[in-house]
Amino acid sequence: MKMLLTESLESRPLLPLLRPESRVLVPPAEDRAAWSAVSPEHRQEILSLMDRYASQPYPMRTATGFLAFVRSGSRAADEQPYFFRRRKLCAAALGYCALGDGPEDAERRAACLDAVVDGVWCVCEESSWVISAHNVNPIPGAPSSADYPLPDTARPYVDLFSAQTGMILSFVASMMGEALSSVSREILPRVRREIDSRILTPFMTTDEFWWMGFRRRDLNNWTPWIVSNVMLCAVQSPLPEETLAALLTRGCAMLDRWLACVPEDGGCDEGAGYWNMAGGAFLDCLDLLSRLTGGAVSFWDHPKVRNIMLFPLRAEIGNGWFLNFADCDARPFISGERVRTAGERLGIPALEAMGRRLGGTLEDQLADVPHLSRVLSLLFHAAPSASPADSEPADPPDAPSDSSCWLPDLQAGQFRRGALTLCCKGGHNGENHNHNDVGSFMLYIDQEPAVVDAGNMTYTAKTFSSERYTLWNTRSAFHNLPLIGGLEQQPGEKYRATKVNPGESGVAMNLEEAWPAEAGLRSFRRALSLSDCGLTLKDDIQLEAEKEVAWVFLLRHQPVPEFRALAAGPLRMTFPSSLSFSTEEIPVTDPRMARNFPGSLWRVVLTAPAAKAHAAEFRFSAQ
Repeated sequence: MKMLLTESLESRPLLPLLRPESRVLVPPAEDRAAWSAVSPEHRQEILSLMDRYASQPYPMRTATGFLAFVRSGSRAADEQPYFFRRRKLCAAALGYCALGDGPEDAERRAACLDAVVDGVWCVCEESSWVISAHNVNPIPGAPSSADYPLPDTARPYVDLFSAQTGMILSFVASMMGEALSSVSREILPRVRREIDSRILTPFMTTDEFWWMGFRRRDLNNWTPWIVSNVMLCAVQSPLPEETLAALLTRGCAMLDRWLACVPEDGGCDEGAGYWNMAGGAFLDCLDLLSRLTGGAVSFWDHPKVRNIMLFPLRAEIGNGWFLNFADCDARPFISGERVRTAGERLGIPALEAMGRRLGGTLEDQLADVPHLSRVLSLLFHAAPSASPADSEPADPPDAPSDSSCWLPDLQAGQFRRGALTLCCKGGHNGENHNHNDVGSFMLYIDQEPAVVDAGNMTYTAKTFSSERYTLWNTRSAFHNLPLIGGLEQQPGEKYRATKVNPGESGVAMNLEEAWPAEAGLRSFRRALSLSDCGLTLKDDIQLEAEKEVAWVFLLRHQPVPEFRALAAGPLRMTFPSSLSFSTEEIPVTDPRMARNFPGSLWRVVLTAPAAKAHAAEFRFSAQ
């Protein structure tokens, strides 16, 4: 396994390259010139957030709320107060810095300072910064959550959000250190002790955390997300430069292990919505290394790095819609500022333009999980020394295609023809955040969904347990795939597409290995192709014994049956007359899914009588 970052740092060690002045990542509140330069729009949004959170107290984070995960499967009981505390703290700290220093703002600044002190203190008082759903480190032989329903305070675990909490406290201390010390000289030392004992020391002294890649090799967004936040904590801590260089180098080794799990085409098998936490967090790490060394450590020209950064552009459908296979929202929030930064660093105008188009508000960065570092990046966006608008991309293949984009390693992509966009997926059913969806597809008409993937739902204890595939949205029976003799696809890497052959207007693949042996599949060839007339889907299925085959299609609009056809909103679909037709309304009651698909989805089932051979053709067009 080639270790891109590690090998580079072996030839050019970090320590002599570090620039001490670069460890100041954000202007302190006392730098009035910097904070006065914040745009009026962002200042107004900060003050609006500050006022909204000021009217609500910090909620209790209780042991019973933590226990709810093992008692009832609820993540929200712990996560709601957990994240609210951190959002309120961020809003108060930003408000303190953004308010003027005149007498008219003195009372509001004093209230913000008190809110920051309360927030810092109550977060430091938490027994653990880990959320209830992540309380156990999932390595071979690890105990279950039922064995440890409450955190072990003597052995801090570093999960996504404990690392993010450390990052938030690091920035608050950097922004408001002088003001916090004016209240009490104990606050900053307390913050530093907690960050050191909960984040930095465990990071440096154990190889046990699964996301480090020592005990497990199946890494995902956890690795870059956590490493990026740990690096931000370390840079803003009082660590000696020798220790900082060692920590950054260790973090780079973990990033290399994650890179080994990322396909060469840069695709994210967790879905486009996870780019923020995967590729976007990797960007945070690379940007920080470059900043700390004055550009001496740079990986922007590496092909795999470029492909990772280009993934949002290649996954974008339009109108806010993205490829949403696996646990991805159909309309995910993707940080426009991070995409824009990626475009600037790589010198790819189309990526930079996409970032500007996506934009995003400060509240977007604080919603769900609070990325204070991204808020500050948006406020103080650091442009590269030379404008990429003055130069063309270094590599012509990096330019996005107007017609199609296929990622050969991820085995997913999209094809365009006129008003239609076809999204297809091969791959396997052992991917991160997997849904049993090998061979499924989506169809958009005028950049609006017609044949859909339902996407993600609110996470519960079931989501990442042995009961995951009891959830309807993860099952192949609710994707655009057939049931073979009533059998669905199964989870696991061995259930996969083979002989995947993309073309200019679509893709063909074999799917017989995506079903269990009991299905009795001799062969299953699926071909999807776009033409000026629309989308044609051809399935050729050969079975060992006569079995019924039922094709499932998940539609955005209510279908109206016609002779050998149906109409569903802007979609018209024709199918063989030998197939029987049934339809089922699926009310979208989950709040997360409803953000993408309010109302209902419609499941159409077209069933062929038992036979050993099934050849069916379906046509989809805009009406």
